[in-house]
Amino acid sequence: MTSDLTTVRNIGIAAHIDAGKTTTTERILYYTGRTHRMGEVDDGTTVTDFDEQEQKRGITIYSAAVSCPWRGQTINLIDTPGHVDFTAEVERSLRVLDGMVAVFDAKEGVEAQSETVWRQADKYGVPRICFINKMDRLGADFEAAIDSIRKRFGANPLVLQVPVGAGADFVGLVDLVEMKTVYYKRDDLGVSYEVDQIPDELTDSVDQKRRELIETLAETSDTLMERYLSDESIKPAQIRKAVRDATIRRELVPVLCGSALRYVGVQRMLDAVCDYLPSPLDIPPVTAHDARREGVAYELASDPNGPLAVLVFKVMAEKPVDLHFVRVYSGTLKPNMRLLNAVTGEKENITRILRMFAKRREPVDRAQAGDIVAVVGPKSALTGHTLCDQRRPVLLESIKFPQTVISVSVEPKSSKDRDKLLQALAALERQDPTLTVTANLETGQTLISGMGELHLEVMVQRLRAEMNVEAAVGKPRVSYRETVRKMAEGEARFNRQLGGRSHYAMVRLRLEHRPHVADRASFEIASELPAGTVPPEFTQAMETGVQDAAQSGILGGYAVIDWKVTFLEVELRKTESSEVAFENAARVAFYDAMASAAPVLLQPIMDVEVVTSEEYFGAVMADLNARSAVVREARMRGSDRVISANVPLARMFGYITKLRSLSQGRATSTMAPSHYAPVSAAEMKALVG
Repeated sequence: MTSDLTTVRNIGIAAHIDAGKTTTTERILYYTGRTHRMGEVDDGTTVTDFDEQEQKRGITIYSAAVSCPWRGQTINLIDTPGHVDFTAEVERSLRVLDGMVAVFDAKEGVEAQSETVWRQADKYGVPRICFINKMDRLGADFEAAIDSIRKRFGANPLVLQVPVGAGADFVGLVDLVEMKTVYYKRDDLGVSYEVDQIPDELTDSVDQKRRELIETLAETSDTLMERYLSDESIKPAQIRKAVRDATIRRELVPVLCGSALRYVGVQRMLDAVCDYLPSPLDIPPVTAHDARREGVAYELASDPNGPLAVLVFKVMAEKPVDLHFVRVYSGTLKPNMRLLNAVTGEKENITRILRMFAKRREPVDRAQAGDIVAVVGPKSALTGHTLCDQRRPVLLESIKFPQTVISVSVEPKSSKDRDKLLQALAALERQDPTLTVTANLETGQTLISGMGELHLEVMVQRLRAEMNVEAAVGKPRVSYRETVRKMAEGEARFNRQLGGRSHYAMVRLRLEHRPHVADRASFEIASELPAGTVPPEFTQAMETGVQDAAQSGILGGYAVIDWKVTFLEVELRKTESSEVAFENAARVAFYDAMASAAPVLLQPIMDVEVVTSEEYFGAVMADLNARSAVVREARMRGSDRVISANVPLARMFGYITKLRSLSQGRATSTMAPSHYAPVSAAEMKALVG
């Protein structure tokens, strides 16, 4: 591993499905010398899509990490999925990355998952560059793609390259920084290229683009503004510095173009990664909270000599031990270290450190601040946990994932396979934070919940193919939620003989609705009890009780969301009160309050985007309306119609098959969780009875 952090780039490749992320990654690995032949998605031979299901389906399911050299720098690159069902892979990758290459289809521009990825990058403050890919595709429109970035994201795109031709006529690009034309040679897979003067027919338009580039940059750089106003010549090196500064501050987004499939523009994109995206030293220090003292926080710079702080962002369940992917934010990590898991309080051993190259692993003797590696040894660490120096325990910001929206029941084919099934499901749950496994106490069924039908289909296939567990799988079902609509109070007493002693507690609380806010916990617990009234262990027991009660509401046993509980009054007895008593009293008081708080059943509403040609528009719209869709927009994208709508998930099962039938296989759609909304009275009666 390099000791010079200025030469490190931790980046992700992210985009909508089929925009060309994995093909772009393959070209990067080839041009940087990390592979000696280019894999192809259609052939199932790519390096980063090494999982059997990825190869069969032709999509990326799991994020894959690779390292490669370019111009004396080390690029740690993560290829992420484009399908919305696997958005958690993007979420956790962006949490630990310093920069991102957003890839767009030149014909489609900004698509549904592009918006999701962009919002995730905004949330974590990740600087990015845009690569307008597939310029060789019929209908490719560079200007329209840039316009969609500007309008849909509210971003400020900075065009650094313009294409020479489009579609079948796409032959190269004009570099506006160097003011040269670059032609790539397909006969040697784009390894060599020719730099030439700008064609006469493009001179006027390129000069105009160059003026726009300088004017936009000058607004972000005092130095450039002075030279621009003085009409002095501006050198490429000065432009690059200004672009880099504005990119890292996230004021501008550099835009490049090319065709990864046809070997055009990838090397220039790698140059841009090195020139414009930040090193670990360029990002602000991370905030670390003291694990022992509440309200105390530190700023940790990316310093190899600082206190050790490591964030686990991915777990790969393997036998005999799990593989943990980590980002080192401060300090230096070495094999045979014993660290503290600041979340669980347990000690964790680091036995080996591995640099990942997709499924290949290279042992290393250390990892320092700024590195992304995998480690072997931890036993209890999960995604979002912090591993740190035992002498200075700190907590890094964890990773929040969306709630699951769909479930299926899984049952072993025979009773002897039950333990094997539960072990396999536990391994999958450790690996995937958006997969939850629950037991339905009423039916005895085991339910797995996830982000969509494809997500669950992939998980079930993994059970069978990788873990050799044959399971009977039920039909997909919607993961409903419950909430309350008004304020109510609840009270409960717990007074029982358990284990040869009396247990007593009384709890009175207020339950009310709490407006939903994205990226915030779905509940809040407060107290109006006088300070010192209740010992801390009893307070903790009450909080545990209400949180446990909220896991299954009173309508259909679904989890309760968007609530606030305030403890109003307690009654305790010195010799009889216990944590068990307070936990149970709080649990029953929660249910008592909920019964009077106008409980309502919520259903997941999906954000659906359908792209169809004009001839099928009417039929597609009629079908969506029949599914209780609320159409937000039906805009034109080139010659196609793009329909954006909110539709209840319960009405969307089997939609892909129906859409193919309506459009003779020509329309496409994507679907992502949007929000929860109350079901109608009729639906609630049918569901709850």
